[in-house]
Amino acid sequence: MNTKHYYSPKQGRLPVFISDILNICDPVLAFDRIMEEIEIDKYLKPEPFSRLGRPGYNRVNMLKTILFGFMDTGYASLRELEDRCKTNIRYMYLMDYETPSYRSFSYFINEELTDSVQGIFKAIMSYIKKTDGVDLQHLYIDGSKFEANANKYSWVWKKATEKSRYRLYANITALFTEMNETLAYTGMKIDTGTEYTPECLETILDRYAYVCQIDEKDFVAGRGHRKSREQRYYEKLKGYIDKLREYVVKIKICGPDRNSYSKTDSSATFMRIKTDYMGNDQLLPAYNIQIGVADEYIAVVDVMQYRSDIDCFIPLMEKFHEMYGFYPKYPVADAGYGSYDNYLFCQEHGMEKYMKFTMYKKETSDDKYHNDPFRAVNFKTNENGKMVCPNGKEFNFAYRKPIKGNQYGRQEEYYTCEDCSGCPYAEKCKKTDKNRTVRINEELSAMHKEVIDNLESIHGAMLRMNRSIQAEGTFGIMKYDRWYKRTVRRGLESVRLELFLVSIGHNLYKYHNKRMKLREAA
Repeated sequence: MNTKHYYSPKQGRLPVFISDILNICDPVLAFDRIMEEIEIDKYLKPEPFSRLGRPGYNRVNMLKTILFGFMDTGYASLRELEDRCKTNIRYMYLMDYETPSYRSFSYFINEELTDSVQGIFKAIMSYIKKTDGVDLQHLYIDGSKFEANANKYSWVWKKATEKSRYRLYANITALFTEMNETLAYTGMKIDTGTEYTPECLETILDRYAYVCQIDEKDFVAGRGHRKSREQRYYEKLKGYIDKLREYVVKIKICGPDRNSYSKTDSSATFMRIKTDYMGNDQLLPAYNIQIGVADEYIAVVDVMQYRSDIDCFIPLMEKFHEMYGFYPKYPVADAGYGSYDNYLFCQEHGMEKYMKFTMYKKETSDDKYHNDPFRAVNFKTNENGKMVCPNGKEFNFAYRKPIKGNQYGRQEEYYTCEDCSGCPYAEKCKKTDKNRTVRINEELSAMHKEVIDNLESIHGAMLRMNRSIQAEGTFGIMKYDRWYKRTVRRGLESVRLELFLVSIGHNLYKYHNKRMKLREAA
């Protein structure tokens, strides 16, 4: 047949199935095979028996499409997912030509994945561990502050709120004093104090309205009207109650562990971020994202509200234990994680101490600092068991002081020199005219020595090198290769859901790339 005149480029052609068009090494085929092997459908909620309206989209296909979107681009915008289902052959293959809207994807994520996303993450990581031989005993830990999706100048500071609350207490006391002068003829007296609660003030306001026969319907306002003294007192006290209730809510949102939050995302804390694009050294609302990397895969991830990495180590290890049922043998972290609490936690749970402490670099590379004879740890001990300074003076025990924020009841011992007068080393040894006081914690010093021995060994040097490559490299891939630099959702649980999806996408992306490299090498 002559097809030259009867052929149209728009006409149908074989093959009919999309899978036959895709390359055999296409990532969507590998992804679909993994989803089938881990039985992804069991992580969905049971479908209701009866529902009104038109039939819904295939829920398994929806879940596969969302997860593949995060594998494909790092962070999957819902509007981009909608568009890809109409134009991208890979997404057409996963959705069987169905084209959900971005609202459908949003509803599905919020309703179906909030409770099950951690289970999906664990199942995929278990599959990768089984097939790729991932070593979870060596965990490389790092953290990074991601800017929250909140307004920049929407801060609420806890200390400023507490100061304003105490000023308000003083104003309330002054108002009660004035009100008592006008209530002398009634025999009623309002008790004053240093602090008040909104509930207590509400009771006083009701009693005052009853005694003075105040009805808000009779209140006057505007030009040409003069408010009565009782009305002015009533309105002022009511305003104080509203303001005090606002302060109570703000302090409650901050909680005991935070000093600030954002009005537009109350879960975000104001932190100092390395990338100061505003150029004014301003604090920005952010979350502290913590990851633990094993063989280039994200083995554990969590979202923290703490500004310091020190407070994030124990919750991250508890999350790891919750997911896998054991603690890693070698948790490796930088100097932001080394503390007495974290070392003791490692000791209690059978983990080796491979986290640097704050002065690790000076201890190991600065001989002048390490061998300084005026450091308390370098003081010698005499035959009586007491510390002796370079001038030969003994140090006597003064007192013990608990360390603020310590979870294990740690205390430091303070020792004072018996006599520093006329000391020829005074300028090098101390900064004040008083006898020198030093603080000693022998247990922590022993832990620091153990950490140095671990990290300076051949095994420790390899772990330090791997940590900088794997943990920091993972954040580099997330931020600059896959363009996920700030959180999109608001609220702690929503951001945690988002981070799990991003981590799932990263692990699948890494797994496919490794498979392709092995195929090329073979």
